[in-house]
Amino acid sequence: MKKLLVLCLTLACVLTLGACSSNADKGSDDTTLTVSCTLSPHCQILEYTKDIFEKDYGLTLEIIELDDYYIFNKALDAGEVDANYFQHVPFFDGEVAANGYKISNVAGIHIEPFGFYSKTIDSVDAIPDGAEVILSNSVADHGRILAILEKAGLITLGADVDRQNATVEDITSNPKNLKFTEVKPEMLTTVFEQGEGDLVAINGNYAISAGLNPVEDTVILEQADATNPYVNIVACQSGHENDAKIKALVEVLKSEAVKQYISDTWSDGSVIPAE
Repeated sequence: MKKLLVLCLTLACVLTLGACSSNADKGSDDTTLTVSCTLSPHCQILEYTKDIFEKDYGLTLEIIELDDYYIFNKALDAGEVDANYFQHVPFFDGEVAANGYKISNVAGIHIEPFGFYSKTIDSVDAIPDGAEVILSNSVADHGRILAILEKAGLITLGADVDRQNATVEDITSNPKNLKFTEVKPEMLTTVFEQGEGDLVAINGNYAISAGLNPVEDTVILEQADATNPYVNIVACQSGHENDAKIKALVEVLKSEAVKQYISDTWSDGSVIPAE
């Protein structure tokens, strides 16, 4: 398995960044900090910090861009990167529970409001009976998506249901007879561009990478602030939380300079710094 993960990471580096080390143990180099991330906003934020790491910490930041959610934590658990920065807390918790990964959540960095996009619908009132809603097949996203639909008045979930962990089976009222279709998260923007489905629920980072503006282009946008439970985090191997490199990563990403960069770069509110 470890050889496969090294191969996946090496191929990803060749395709995206053009130059990454394929050393299996990234923790052996105290002067290089290796972090895997999705393109936007995670990798973009990390790119901004490169000079800070070099000048203030004497660290070379090596960024590995990936787009498959299910490679990140495998690689981190195997010690092939020092940290990753791509996921929200429910996804992380689900991955750890399902796979037994020895990895830790070390800091919340930002929020990306989730949105519903459509090629044919421009308002909630225009959603037709029997509309198809395309959503991620990541179960960790389902409660979030359904809670947004419930707040928009489109469905009702059971009174005793934990909204964060809700599934379509927990829907008790569906007056518009919405139909739900699941696809891989990285395919959401593709099916949207191809005009599939009536509504497509797209994760913020994928939407931004595809040139969509979550604030301006959505039919329904999640109401989010910095206390949102879906905060995007930095994770590292368990037992390395107090390593100098990891502490430096957290300090930089939670610094006022980075918070200001996030606020300025995504001034439309599509990315919000965490508290």
